[in-house]
Amino acid sequence: MKGHHFLQRLRFAWDGLTAAWRQEQSLRTHAAATVCVLAVAAWVGAPALWWAVLCLTIGLVVAAELLNTAVEALADHLHPERHPAIKLTKDVAAGAVLVASVTALVVGIAFVLDQVWPYLRAH
Repeated sequence: MKGHHFLQRLRFAWDGLTAAWRQEQSLRTHAAATVCVLAVAAWVGAPALWWAVLCLTIGLVVAAELLNTAVEALADHLHPERHPAIKLTKDVAAGAVLVASVTALVVGIAFVLDQVWPYLRAH
């Protein structure tokens, strides 16, 4: 996006986010999970470090999902027919989302064990 001013580049990014939001159910599912996770963090009064870890983890999953969407859209546009290389490309991109999601699950388990479980036991 060379040659475009900062506000125009922000507009391009916003357009990408809104397009992904409309097209990808999984992105909307991640958004719902984000609201739930942040609500629980607020409810238990999670310390700042946990907020940072949770936000970084959420960002990792959403970024992976957005990149997966971009790779799939480009691959489908450039080669709409079935092809082993396109399948591999799309599978690897989906694998990146899986890795990010499993990482988020592990962080979530650690959060529950460290913050939610002690909170519930104390109340």
